[in-house]
Amino acid sequence: MVKRIRINFAVLAFVLGLQSASAQVKLNANRGHSHNDYKQEIPLLTAYYAEMGSIEADVFLKDGELYVAHEAAEIKPGFTLKKIYLDPLARFFKAKGNHPYANAALKLQLVVDVKEDYQHVLPVLLKELEGYGDVFDAKKNANAIKVVISGDMPAPADFKNYDEQLSFDGRPTTTYTDAQLARVAMISDDLKNHTVWNGKGNPTKTDEARMRAVITQAHQKGKPFRFWASQDSPNTWIVLERLGVDWMNTDKPTKLRDFYLHQDKLIYTNPKPYTPYTPTYKTDGQNKAPKKIILLIGDGMGLAAIHAGLIANHGDLNMARFHYIGFSETAAADAGNTDSAAGGSAMAIGYKTNNRYIGMGPDDQNKTNLVDSLSIFGIKSGIITAGDLTDATPAVFYAHQLDRSYNGAIANDLLSSKAEVLVGSNRKAFEQNKNSRLLADLKTKGFQVTNSLTDFEKQHDGKQLVLLDDSATRSVIKGRGDMLKKLLSHTMQILSKNKPGFFVMAEGAQIDYGGHTNDLPYLITELHDFDRTIAEALRFADQDGETLVIVTADHETGGLTLLDGAAEKGMVRGEFSTNDHTGIMVPVFAYGPGAQNFSGVYPNNQIFHKIIKAYHLAKAK
Repeated sequence: MVKRIRINFAVLAFVLGLQSASAQVKLNANRGHSHNDYKQEIPLLTAYYAEMGSIEADVFLKDGELYVAHEAAEIKPGFTLKKIYLDPLARFFKAKGNHPYANAALKLQLVVDVKEDYQHVLPVLLKELEGYGDVFDAKKNANAIKVVISGDMPAPADFKNYDEQLSFDGRPTTTYTDAQLARVAMISDDLKNHTVWNGKGNPTKTDEARMRAVITQAHQKGKPFRFWASQDSPNTWIVLERLGVDWMNTDKPTKLRDFYLHQDKLIYTNPKPYTPYTPTYKTDGQNKAPKKIILLIGDGMGLAAIHAGLIANHGDLNMARFHYIGFSETAAADAGNTDSAAGGSAMAIGYKTNNRYIGMGPDDQNKTNLVDSLSIFGIKSGIITAGDLTDATPAVFYAHQLDRSYNGAIANDLLSSKAEVLVGSNRKAFEQNKNSRLLADLKTKGFQVTNSLTDFEKQHDGKQLVLLDDSATRSVIKGRGDMLKKLLSHTMQILSKNKPGFFVMAEGAQIDYGGHTNDLPYLITELHDFDRTIAEALRFADQDGETLVIVTADHETGGLTLLDGAAEKGMVRGEFSTNDHTGIMVPVFAYGPGAQNFSGVYPNNQIFHKIIKAYHLAKAK
């Protein structure tokens, strides 16, 4: 009979398309149900400090005392409900101004799972609760910790025989009168009664209909719903939330709290996609030397970040238009992963080097960088960034220092560089330099020094040093706009006048910042800005016919994992494994003459040699 009822509800949900989520409360950490809480290394406190809204304890009655245990054989001296749960909760309640938590909006229920003999357990429990005044009595205090009875319970008809201080954990197959339903705190069921789904991927459509039906049934009765015996994983939580579950069952309360605490940084939706540029491919992969090369470095941009950006732009990116793709191994000389200094230096000087080193080999000696190598053949170079000009990635193309933090010394190294156009922020590294004559000396070397994109766009030739306000390189989310694309466009315009050709390195600096802060909206909006800049490079390459475009990253940041996504909505949901760099390979995209030489898998320092070879200037090495 029970089975038949479930099938009928499943059919009803399938046919009518019932969406139980419409009645669902918005989930957060306080909607976590700490199941098997007594098995935590620190019972109660682990769940409490994770701000779970529901904490469960299994109890047995022995010698007039309520003990917390899953089996009678597990009962331990002193491990009583009073000592482990009631006393501490009462102290917390008083200390928080007669609220369960410091945040008065957060609620708490203590679910007492009676393992056997409720007829004798409940009177003892009510007697113990009397000693705590209104802490556990919602009749006297609306903010009280609610006590919910589960497990071995009285029949609904007998609810009235117990003080209204107690509520009950309902079941979907039980029929309740309105009066009985008023005593039901929530409705719970074993997930296995509805599906064989193990928490990975999604349940089948049939099982999903069954699950939705039982949740909807509870909501139609005005009650929140919980599945027990569900898997403990982010994917499980995502699916159950989508289906409308109100209480999230967990044995990992801290992990669940962290998952919900940072949802604003782990979900991003882009309702309005931009249209990527469609290349002509006329020169793509031609076996001839380009005269111009544009190297675009998405700092911290791993494959997961690119895929997140693809989904968020409704399934398309400029990066997705490339035909020639390789992979760069980013390990530093002294570690399995790399920072921007070692990762950037590998591309700039052709040597694997130590983390934090700027333009120097692991032997602590200066190495000739791409900019200076190419200048011998009349090729002029530009270095532009959406961040700090003295930060590691741009610095490796013009400076030589043993530590990336030596901003003043890095700025001073520009005096010895052959770079022609440089744009970025951190003006004070130049204006407040130990070399008080730095800016004067740079002007003597022919640099026109300006301080804004507007002033830079008025310059049409010659050497340019653009020291932007730090506010100009704020994040895209905070209003930076399409500055990087404009900087690249104008830099190419200036350098195009040089007949032998040019080399430009443009950095999407703040993809990395989003990874470090584990902020998915930050990361994706910066990646989209970088991708729009790639469109500018591709468009120029098609118009010019002699330009090679290379897009890569110095390393991956954040260990991003994609948990959910819907390209039709531009929605992405992810999780980060670290706030640091990882050692995972990063993709290399290439377009234009010589692009085919960037396919395959190779160490990141080979990008230097491939660029030299692309120019047919092997002698420069």
